[in-house]
Amino acid sequence: MVFIYTTCKNMDEAEKLGTLIVSKKIAACVDFWPISSCYDWQGSFQCVSQAMLLITTFEAKLEEVNQIISENHTYSIPLIAGVDVRRINHPYKEWMMEVIE
Repeated sequence: MVFIYTTCKNMDEAEKLGTLIVSKKIAACVDFWPISSCYDWQGSFQCVSQAMLLITTFEAKLEEVNQIISENHTYSIPLIAGVDVRRINHPYKEWMMEVIE
């Protein structure tokens, strides 16, 4: 199992991306919530409100999720980070195997 992390410009974009990803059956679950971020963008320091998206899927679906995010994200350079999850409870893993194609 992997978590895929990305940030979105707002909760609406996070919900749209999450819905698209789950409806394509390439993730079992997508969580999103508001966050605050600070970064340097093209020489300008920014502190902004964003939404974090945490996608629960299998390693085999990482590239498909990456492609969906890249094609539908409003940012020109979105962060798409995969984090390996080493342990997962068996009933949850079985459910994931049922909902991800």
